[in-house]
Amino acid sequence: MAAPTILVADDDGAIRTVVSQALGRAGYEVRATGNAATLWRWVSDGDGDIVITDVIMPDENGLDLVPRIRGIRPELRIIVMSAQNTLLTAVKATERGAFEYLPKPFDINKLVDVVRRGLETPRSAEEKTDAEAEDALPLIGRSPAMQEIYRTLARLMGTDLTVIINGESGTGKELVARALHDYGKRKDGPFVAINMAAIPRELIESELFGHEKGAFTGAQTRQAGRFEQAEGGTLFLDEIGDMPPEAQTRLLRVLQEGEFTTVGGRTPIKADARIVAATHHDLKQLIRQGLFREDLYFRLNVVPIRLPPLRERTEDIPELVRSFLTKAAAEGLPWKIIDNAAMDRMKDYSWPGNVRELENLIRRLAALYSQEVITVEDIEAELANASPENAEDKEKGLSQTVKNLLSTYFSAHADGLPAAGLYQRVLREVERPLITLTLQATQGNQIRAAEVLGLNRNTLRKKIRQLNIPIVRGAK
Repeated sequence: MAAPTILVADDDGAIRTVVSQALGRAGYEVRATGNAATLWRWVSDGDGDIVITDVIMPDENGLDLVPRIRGIRPELRIIVMSAQNTLLTAVKATERGAFEYLPKPFDINKLVDVVRRGLETPRSAEEKTDAEAEDALPLIGRSPAMQEIYRTLARLMGTDLTVIINGESGTGKELVARALHDYGKRKDGPFVAINMAAIPRELIESELFGHEKGAFTGAQTRQAGRFEQAEGGTLFLDEIGDMPPEAQTRLLRVLQEGEFTTVGGRTPIKADARIVAATHHDLKQLIRQGLFREDLYFRLNVVPIRLPPLRERTEDIPELVRSFLTKAAAEGLPWKIIDNAAMDRMKDYSWPGNVRELENLIRRLAALYSQEVITVEDIEAELANASPENAEDKEKGLSQTVKNLLSTYFSAHADGLPAAGLYQRVLREVERPLITLTLQATQGNQIRAAEVLGLNRNTLRKKIRQLNIPIVRGAK
């Protein structure tokens, strides 16, 4: 039996040589060319068992060639490789029918493995439609870490699989969720987001599932929940790790049964929304502490995506800076130039606030600095001011954080006015994590925790029972 023939098109002679040698050693016949016209002639003549094509070639864009090849030989697998390493390139390749997208530079062993999978995996007869993608990219960066995310997202666009995004605050978890929605099969439906950390625990079920008139004090009319609002679209559950246990149970039931009832209602409502969750917590640690249901975790964790912090992809900072400068200029702020030394200093910074902190810095530079060129001294001054130096500053930072969260909570209500009893609700919301974290820090030692909190031991024990706080002894 003759060995499968691999058709390779790339205008870089060195890449053609390396790919041809690697595939030859793997037992395949290889035909390589530097232009799209020759590749098209081979395909039209019925040659080849799989195609590997670059995007940018002297006579034609490889992405434009993909649907043409699919049109005459739908069974032929196509692997697209490109140095244009953006989410848009990955999505376009997938939408136009490519079997796989590989960003350059790539691991040659990975290419050989993709070829093997392409030859062995049965092809569905269903044709994908070519869709025009938006010019504006929701995600920015060409680092290896971002490339892996782009490839994962491109594979998920045509599915309704549940996704959970893990990443530090400020890394852009909602941007990833929006990309899944805006480029996916539910793009014509609504994108509805809810932040679990910004909603009082006793109101989360009502916010998620809605309530009937008279279901509880203050429920004057029927109100649709976020599940209903997201019908036909995507429901983004941000900070899922902060969801209270009772709401976790109801969410699990929805994921299992595909339907829900409103608070105070009896008629089941079909749940028709893709679920994308996000958290900055280690959910496995929360499971060990008894704070998160393991069965819910496995239901949500169908496709996990880890969004790297900015310190792990500092090579993306120049591109991010250019994007933020352009955005600021479009909003009427003066255009700025970041000199090389200033850019290098930003690459050396740890960015505890991640991409959000970088964007805020760029906006501040554009708004407050009169000179056109931003120097390393300007960056040093801003970064020095960004980190609290003493306890007083840290207290102010905590106060500001609480204020920001409360502002988000107020704005989440249509009239900007939460239900009655807000004071006690806020105190309860603060009290539980405060005691939980203190107990974790003291490894479950209640006597030491009472001292740190400034509470009587009996008072602490009473609050632990009232708030249903699990005690994990000896684990920190």
